Amino acid sequence: MSGTQPTLAVEDLRTAFFTDKEIIRAVDGASFTIGPGETVGIVGESGSGKSVTARSIMGLVDSPGRILEGSSIEYRGEELVGKSEDAYRKIRGGDIAMVFQDPLTSLNPVYTVGNQIREAIRLHRGLEGAEARELAVELLEAVSIPDARRRITEYPHQFSGGMRQRAVIAMALACDPELLICDEPTTALDVTIQAQILELLQDLQDERDLSIMFITHDMGVIAEIADRVNVMYAGEIVESAPVGDLFDNPKHPYTQGLLESIPGRHPDEDRLRTIEGDVPTANEPARDCRFAPRCPEAFDACEAVHPVPVDVGQDHTDHAAACLLYPEGSTEEERVERHRQLGNAAERVIGGETDSNTDGEEPQTAADGSGGEHR
Repeated sequence: MSGTQPTLAVEDLRTAFFTDKEIIRAVDGASFTIGPGETVGIVGESGSGKSVTARSIMGLVDSPGRILEGSSIEYRGEELVGKSEDAYRKIRGGDIAMVFQDPLTSLNPVYTVGNQIREAIRLHRGLEGAEARELAVELLEAVSIPDARRRITEYPHQFSGGMRQRAVIAMALACDPELLICDEPTTALDVTIQAQILELLQDLQDERDLSIMFITHDMGVIAEIADRVNVMYAGEIVESAPVGDLFDNPKHPYTQGLLESIPGRHPDEDRLRTIEGDVPTANEPARDCRFAPRCPEAFDACEAVHPVPVDVGQDHTDHAAACLLYPEGSTEEERVERHRQLGNAAERVIGGETDSNTDGEEPQTAADGSGGEHR
């Protein structure tokens, strides 16, 4: 992707939810890019911040959530954070589209599938009547729905789960987006239909040069569809690598645990391997390693120093991990000191707390005064 402007560039994204009792740091400093025609996976357990990352990109963070000052989401070089709702609406659905986990949440049960696709076409392409109908038929055919001309007159409940998900993908493609965000689109489907949906997405990507951000907790799905992978834990990206490197040479203990827990990886064992414990709620600034309480490799410094991403790649691969075990070849003291220095340089205000770069001011919100909230 060298020399090519990324379709999406997320830099230091921080999305927090301000409740009466605490501040939940759902996304806490995530940075990644997605290039033209590239599929980037976001993986992690439930509660890691994957879906909030997607909703932040789409401008769908509801109150009391806020995208904090200093966060950057650039679509083809254009900053999205701070845009008004009207400006965001022109991008959402048109340039950037999203496929949600449960297609029933995206389809209105009282309107036909065809009506809903035509509405998206009318809003973003300005087509109506026979033109919109023909395009709706073409879109259903593009997602391999048979007898599309009849199917557009049917209601969502008349479609199977896999067919509904195909219809939702057709709606997302109605406006010919450059970036498609898929939030666990195959989780509710059986294995056979899941494979068909993944194949469909790859075919559509090849035909349309789509950039895809694919969110899942299923490492097997990521292995099949992604070019690059970002592993999230407690709001942070703890490892990022090309998909082959991640599976062949995982560096972060959390990534290693996820891969070890894949069913079928150890067929001779009676029980599935698991990662003990649960994903913590990130309600405090990151002053240590959030994975340390569950980590088999943890040592004393993990409870006192917050790890930051460092290069762990070989042969010039773009592979980074946020772990005090790296960089390899250094002593424990050298590694800990490097992470401490890098962390101090990157500190910033979250939720009104003070650090080296501030004087204790209240957290800023988006430039339009909306608190970074878009619907």
